[in-house]
Amino acid sequence: MKDRFVNRRYFITGLIIVAASVLVIKLFFIQVIDETYRISAENNAHRYVTQFPARGLIYDRNGKLLVYNQAAYDLMVIPGQTESFDTVHLSSLLGITVESFRERMKVARGFSKYTPSVFLKMLSSENYALLQEELYRYPGFFVQTRTLRKYVEPIASHVLGYVGEVDDKIIKSDQYYKSGDYIGVSGIEKSYETELRGEKGVTIYLVDVHNRIKGSYAEGKYDTVAVPGKDLYSTIDGDLQRYGEALMANKSGSIVAIEPSTGEILALVSAPNYDPSLLVGRIRSDNFTKLQADTLNPLFNRALMASYPPGSTFKMMTGMVGLQEGAINPSTRFSCSMGYHAGSLTIGCHSHSSPLDLANAISNSCNSYFCNTFRYTLESSKYSGAPEAYDYWRGYVTAFGFGSRLGVDLPGELNGNIPTHAYFDRYYGKDRWKALMIISMAIGQGEVGATPIQMANMTAAIANRGYFYTPHIIRSIGPGGTSAEPFRVRHDTGISQENIESVIKGMEMAVNGGAGGTAHIAALDSITICGKTGTAQNPHGKAHSVFVAFAPKENPRIAIAVYVENAGAGATIAAPVASLMIEKYLTGKVKRTDRESYIMNLEIRPDGQKH
Repeated sequence: MKDRFVNRRYFITGLIIVAASVLVIKLFFIQVIDETYRISAENNAHRYVTQFPARGLIYDRNGKLLVYNQAAYDLMVIPGQTESFDTVHLSSLLGITVESFRERMKVARGFSKYTPSVFLKMLSSENYALLQEELYRYPGFFVQTRTLRKYVEPIASHVLGYVGEVDDKIIKSDQYYKSGDYIGVSGIEKSYETELRGEKGVTIYLVDVHNRIKGSYAEGKYDTVAVPGKDLYSTIDGDLQRYGEALMANKSGSIVAIEPSTGEILALVSAPNYDPSLLVGRIRSDNFTKLQADTLNPLFNRALMASYPPGSTFKMMTGMVGLQEGAINPSTRFSCSMGYHAGSLTIGCHSHSSPLDLANAISNSCNSYFCNTFRYTLESSKYSGAPEAYDYWRGYVTAFGFGSRLGVDLPGELNGNIPTHAYFDRYYGKDRWKALMIISMAIGQGEVGATPIQMANMTAAIANRGYFYTPHIIRSIGPGGTSAEPFRVRHDTGISQENIESVIKGMEMAVNGGAGGTAHIAALDSITICGKTGTAQNPHGKAHSVFVAFAPKENPRIAIAVYVENAGAGATIAAPVASLMIEKYLTGKVKRTDRESYIMNLEIRPDGQKH
C-alpha cells in the first residue's frame, strides 16, 4: 500500500514538473523569441501615419500632359485632445456650416476619443492655406496630405476615367486598401490602377496615453517612403480627341479612330461627355448624382458599351465572306428592282443603275446585291444546309472581332451580337431554318449588333488587307516603352488580300467615284479616303447615321467609325464628321471651315430634330 502511494506521489510530482516546464518554455517563447505581443503592446504607444503616393501622370501619344496631381488635404481630429475653441471661426475657415461642424465632431467622438479619424476630406489648397496659419489654435486637429487628380483641359473623360473612395467589398478583397483610400473607378484609372497607384509609405510616431505625439519612433528607422505611381503614355492624340469632341457637341453618338498598323486608338469620343474635373474632390458626390440623373446619360461610354445595328457598313463583311467562300467573284452581277424580292419578302433599296458588280454595289450600297450574296453563301452546295454554312459564315465574321470583346484595355467593353447556330434553332427548330429567314443580317440589320470600336476595328483590318492588332489605349508604361504583349499579337481574319482589295475598290468608289457614290460628301482633294455609309435602324426613333473609313488608301494611317444617333442617313452627318477627323489628323488643319462650322454648331435632339 505504501509503495502505491509513493508511486502516485512521484507521478503527480512529475506531472507538475512537466506542466511547469511547459509554462516556463511558453513564457520564454512569448517574452524572448516571439515578438507578437511586444509589438502589440508597442502599437498602443505608436501612431502610424500613412504617406499617400502621388498617382502616376497620364500623357497623350505626343507627350502632352493630360492628367496630373494637385495636393489635397484631409483634416484629421483626435476628439480627446481638443480644447474649447471658436467653432464659428473654424467652420468659416473650412467652408462648412456650424451645424455640419458639430455633426462631424459627433461622428468623430462616436468613432474614438483617442484615435484620429477624418474630420473633413480633401480640403482645397485655398482652404488649407487659410487653415494652416490658424491650426495652432486648435489642438487635436491636424492635416494629412494626399493628392487630387487635375486635368490640363476638359477632354477624354470616358478614356481617362475617375477615382473614387473604396468600399467594404474592395477593402475585404485587397489588403492594400484601407477605409478612406481611393481607387480607379473607370477608364484608364481603373484598367491601370496597379501601375498608377504607387505604394503607400508610413511614418511612425511615439504617442502618450492620450495619443499625443511625443516624437519619431526609433528615429525614423522603421518609416517607409511612399513610392509614386508610374506614368502612362496613352495612344490618344490629344488634339484629335479635342477636335472630335467639338464635332460631336450637342449630339449623341461616338467616334473611334485607330492607327491600323498598330491598333493604337487615336481618339475615342463618346457624346455627350462631361468635364472630368466634375468628379474630383468634395464636389464629386453631388456632381455624380447629377450626371447619373441626366437623361442623355453622359457617363455611358457609347464607344465601348453601345451595341447598334451596323447597317450598310456591314455589307463589306458580307461581300468578303461571299468572295472567300466562292459564292461570288468581283465580276458577279445582281439586278436590283428597287430592292430584293423573294416571294412575299421584299427588302427595299434606293434607285440606282442595275445590274451591278461588287465594287459598284458597295459604292451604291445596293441591298439586293448583298442579300443575294448572303443567300448564295448560305445555300452553297458545299454544305449540308444553311445552318452548317452559317457556322462557316459566322466564323469569318467573328475573326474580324465581332460577337465578342476585342480585349481593349478599358473597362466595360460589350460583346455586340453575332448569334450562334443554336440561337436560330431555338426559334425555328433544329436545323429547320433557311437563309431567307435571316436575310436581314446580310445588310447589318436583324440580329447583328456591333459596338463602334468593333466597327473601327473591322475597318482597320480591311485597311491592313486582312489582319488587325487588338485596339488599345496605353502605348507604354513609362517613357520609351512598348505596349503590352497581347497588343502586339497579329490577328489574321482568314480573308485573302486579293478579296479584300476587291472590297476596297468599292469603298474607294463610294467616296471618290462622283455623285454616284453614297459617300462622295467625304471626299478630299489631296487624300484618297475609302469608306462606306450606313443607316442603322433605330426602334426608338429616327435612324442612326453611320460611316466607316480609312485613309490614305495605300499605307493607311487612320481607320475610323462614326455613329451619330437619330441623325438619319450615313452621308448626312457621320460621313462629314469622319472626313473632317481624317483631314485634321493627316494634315494638321482643316480647310473646309464652312462644313466644320456647320457640324460643330449643329444640334441633333433625341427626336431627330436638327437645330
